Amino acid sequence: MNIELILKEAVINAVEKLYKKTPDQKSIQIQQTRKDFEGDFTLVVFPLLRVSKKPPELTANEIGDYLKANIKQICEFNVIKGFLNLSIDKSFWISYLSSVAQKDNFGFIKNKENPKTILIEYSSPNTNKPLHLGHIRNNLLGYSVAKIIASQGDDVKKVNIVNDRGIHICKSMLAWQKWGDSVTPEISGKKGDHLVGDFYVKFDQEYKKEISILIAEGQTEEEAKQKAPLIQEAQEMLRKWEAQDSETISLWKDMNKWVLDGFDVTYKKLGVDFDKIYFESDTYKLGKKLVEEGLEKGALIKKEDGSVWADLTNEGLDQKILLRSDGTSVYMTQDLGTAHQRMTDYNAIEAIYVVGNEQIYHFQVLKIILGKLGFEWSENLHHLSYGMVELPAGKMKSREGTVVDADDLLEGMTATAEEMSRDLGKLDDFSESEKNDIIKTIGLGALKYFILKVDPKKTMTFDPKESIDFNGNTGPFIQYTYARIQSLIRKANDKNVDLPTDLNTKTKISNKELQLIKQIHTYPETLKEAAENYSPAHIANYIYDLVKEFNQFYHDHPIMSEEDKNISGFRLFLSKQVGEIIKSGMGLLGINVPDRM
Repeated sequence: MNIELILKEAVINAVEKLYKKTPDQKSIQIQQTRKDFEGDFTLVVFPLLRVSKKPPELTANEIGDYLKANIKQICEFNVIKGFLNLSIDKSFWISYLSSVAQKDNFGFIKNKENPKTILIEYSSPNTNKPLHLGHIRNNLLGYSVAKIIASQGDDVKKVNIVNDRGIHICKSMLAWQKWGDSVTPEISGKKGDHLVGDFYVKFDQEYKKEISILIAEGQTEEEAKQKAPLIQEAQEMLRKWEAQDSETISLWKDMNKWVLDGFDVTYKKLGVDFDKIYFESDTYKLGKKLVEEGLEKGALIKKEDGSVWADLTNEGLDQKILLRSDGTSVYMTQDLGTAHQRMTDYNAIEAIYVVGNEQIYHFQVLKIILGKLGFEWSENLHHLSYGMVELPAGKMKSREGTVVDADDLLEGMTATAEEMSRDLGKLDDFSESEKNDIIKTIGLGALKYFILKVDPKKTMTFDPKESIDFNGNTGPFIQYTYARIQSLIRKANDKNVDLPTDLNTKTKISNKELQLIKQIHTYPETLKEAAENYSPAHIANYIYDLVKEFNQFYHDHPIMSEEDKNISGFRLFLSKQVGEIIKSGMGLLGINVPDRM
């Protein structure tokens, strides 16, 4: 029961009857009425003046008179210059609320005609260090966007590319060889990704010492960076790796497994997953093959030193190296191979890369080079770039003073949730097991909501304590409202009060109740906009506005104590539907909502 479609068809009929012409579909512009005007929907009349040949206000009044006389849902209208504001009868809204309750996954699109297969790549970690705060925003965005797009009927595949090769990986391996003393995660008691990350830090510390010595001996900083023994050893290790040296490969496999096992633990804590994980160590070979084929076709160029480049000067960019003079590949090479492999694996026509905004240029170049190599689907590659996320100084610990470890942050969120919940007395009536489950749900929900409510493109500061405020625009505030609704329904059940299966359209409802129904009506459009814009923030802020409106309604309108059973039943019914949408919307953000808090 889409009222916008009803109104659009009615306007077309009105124009045909009144002016004897069929208007262009695009000229029928119907939008929600601004809050400072009376009405529910507004028809922009100006595009219809070429048909009516009359002034805006007269045209609007004529169409308004016709609609009121012929469309039962319209009870009133008013005209402000060239805008026709239409008020919809309350009986329609009550009937609409009834219809919402009959639908599973309200706002979701099922059995979409011609669904697309869309790949969403997120996480993309390096196997030389643990996941950090930036990865958290990346994972939460990617996972949520995947769920949102899938809710609109397309076939979404969640993929991850693990950067498990290259000079940065060799740095950790070399440091372990030199200073590791055969330590393993089991021996150290550390998660594997943390252990390997420690050796990456160790390499950097020792490398800087060597650079300082060489500079003191008279070399320039750039010369010292290139000639330091450690970096030359790491480069030699990379050459051995690409040559499949057995000892190098064996160490690489062991250390990679340590890190991947550690990642899995963190992913599980975050509540994210993937349909398939790709590895750069596999896809770089295909990338090199594509580069060689592009060279043969004349799409790429080889320089005197044997290096291979893409000339992008005609596109207003510079030249981009794809193979070094020694034949080793670069990041762009493996991204070419990964893109081709995944699109082939899934027969996909569209892909979304969730990667920080510092990589805007990289993906612009990737798209152009794939086009030069003849892949038409390159036009359907989209970069969902997001801003940096930081913590206020001193709020939570970090491993090096700058990089905030994901596991540390998750543990800290649980601790903060426990502290604030206990201070507010919200856990007094629960068993220890229930308390632990709820604390984890609150802490993780606070983290996810606080990050996802911000437009992805914006840089943000994450404040753990602010995120767990039970009275602000936070996950716990929304979770608590959901729990309040479930408590209300339990009380009704305990008193044998049955929720109506259908609503009486003649029930007298207040403006606040009417406003809640209207907000429910906009939920499907909110999901559509969130999917189109790759923005969970649309849903997060919609849910917050809905919850605010509900809490005002709950405060001002008695439910269980209302003597009129018809009105009491309606309010219970309305409350339940608000709860269903809260659960649905938060679910699309990857957030659980507890029945009790």
